[in-house]
Amino acid sequence: MFGLGWPELLLIFVAVLLLFGAKRLPEIAQGLGKGIREFRKSVKETTDDLKGSLEEKEDNASASKPKDKSNNDQKQQSK
Repeated sequence: MFGLGWPELLLIFVAVLLLFGAKRLPEIAQGLGKGIREFRKSVKETTDDLKGSLEEKEDNASASKPKDKSNNDQKQQSK
């Protein structure tokens, strides 16, 4: 997780506890969790949108190509 081990996370927790106090710690954790949830949701939506547009692009590209390439090759060889 971002190259942070347990000692680093514990140090961050203690620093937050000292700065904000025990009473505000649940509010901070709730806000942090909500922010992470919204970020993940946004990333998933963006990824889904990009995949959808890429699939549409591939479908359009395959539709514009000749469907039976071997048939075209035979016509050229017979000439």
